[in-house]
Amino acid sequence: MSDWKAEKSRWLVKTYEKAKAKGPERRAAFLTSSGLERAPVDVPEAAPSVEALGFPGEYPYTRGVQPTMYRGRFWTMRQYAGFASARESNQRYHALLKAGQTGLSVAFDLPTQMGFDADSPRARGEVGKVGVSICSVRDMKVLLDGIPLGEVSTSMTINATAPILLMLYAAVGEAQGVPMEALQGTVQNDILKEYVARGTYIYPPGPSLRLITNLFAFCAKRVPKWNPISISGYHIREAGSTAAQEIGFTLADGIAYVEAARRAGLEVDDFAGRLSFFFNVHNDFLEEIAKFRAARRLWARVMKERFGAKDPRSMMLRFHAQTAGSTLTAQQPMNNVVRVAIQGLAAVLGGTQSLHTNGWDEALALPTEEAAKLALRTQQVIAYETGVADAIDPLGGSFHLERLTDELEAKAEDYLRRIDDLGGMVRAIEQGFPQQEIQNAAYEAQRALEKGEAVVVGVNKFTQPEPPVQGLLRVDESVERDQRARLDELRATRSKDACRRALDALKRGAEASDENLIPLISDAVRAEASLGEISDAMRAVFGEHQEHVFL
Repeated sequence: MSDWKAEKSRWLVKTYEKAKAKGPERRAAFLTSSGLERAPVDVPEAAPSVEALGFPGEYPYTRGVQPTMYRGRFWTMRQYAGFASARESNQRYHALLKAGQTGLSVAFDLPTQMGFDADSPRARGEVGKVGVSICSVRDMKVLLDGIPLGEVSTSMTINATAPILLMLYAAVGEAQGVPMEALQGTVQNDILKEYVARGTYIYPPGPSLRLITNLFAFCAKRVPKWNPISISGYHIREAGSTAAQEIGFTLADGIAYVEAARRAGLEVDDFAGRLSFFFNVHNDFLEEIAKFRAARRLWARVMKERFGAKDPRSMMLRFHAQTAGSTLTAQQPMNNVVRVAIQGLAAVLGGTQSLHTNGWDEALALPTEEAAKLALRTQQVIAYETGVADAIDPLGGSFHLERLTDELEAKAEDYLRRIDDLGGMVRAIEQGFPQQEIQNAAYEAQRALEKGEAVVVGVNKFTQPEPPVQGLLRVDESVERDQRARLDELRATRSKDACRRALDALKRGAEASDENLIPLISDAVRAEASLGEISDAMRAVFGEHQEHVFL
């Protein structure tokens, strides 16, 4: 080891510095988004111990949670899709499944995410715009028409109304003859990151955490193959965080959920094996690969050392990844095809269990069917043509990658310590700590872009005049009118008494702090109460969260 250090010192002075004197480098310093220095070369002194690196499928899971990884089977290829009406989204799902997609990923519109029916004044102009509008079990039946829920794994990006959407999904499965015990998939159900980075919350943190832990307990008993939460760093990164902040704040959210579940009386090994995560894949190829490896190792240690988990599955960080929407550009949008391919490759080399690749046109509109198909084909080319899936953790042992992994883990762990000092993630959010850190990182990134220190091809370098992009997907205003008419029909034809009784029971259950609300939500869904009515029953008891602005 000392020979390596001596040889590196010799090389730096005799060879590297001499070359720099003849021609200066492009930058004074080469840094990652997290401020980690890119050394000109890394040597074995940076290599980890066997204990830190380990082997695939073994603690601390640095090299992946599965012993065979993609040699056994490829990651689940999901294309996040949903727009306009349930019927139109259903047609898109069938087209993607026909093209080789292996799992559904449902995008909901903002009213659905925030607990408003399509005829609410607060839904005006937003129905079906950034996802599909779902107001009742009738809409969910149309959305999933012809899709065998006993065979397909479904991810639903939904948070504040996650318990309602899962019970709607379960009701459709039941109608297909598929029991809850056979359903497979994930609801995002991560409300803490909504307070930090996104904003689609309804209730204050206390009632929100109650609903989350209620769903943990319900799924453990009734829907054992379902992941009741996908702890999301994706939106934290989209809001402007660094890679290290994405790890730190995401795992801090995870710690808060585990603590809340334990306070609710759940044993860690009864639910932790079904926790899953959702990460962004940004442009810095090597840092992103290292990020996934560092997150796995740190989470394994947290679960083992902080929470005393015994079951190996409780220590495994399993995650879905999505390429970074914030890196897509409206200028020269076909360049996004290249960005998405590189980001998708980073996710695979980092060991993702599931992947969504963005459409090239998503900086301009919801993706067209052709753009979504090309994004899916990008995954298929990575899987079948590049060979990267044939070896497990193929970049493991790279001196540079291992150093980045170690340093990202250390930076993320420092954030966990600072959050602990503030009293945990909920208290940190209340004090504005993660929000301020993300705002500062986003500001610095924007400054670097405006000063030309960071280059985005086609935006601040290599620019050229362009004609407007043609053929973008637009959601017609008739979607809102049609959805309001469907709600009128629902309210006219359902059993009013059954619906009222179910909603009254849910309201009483919300008032009783020790009652699990998921069975009551399920009863309301089956009585054909609307999503907005179910949300309002709990709003009447819990109130609405009011955002604090931190400057």
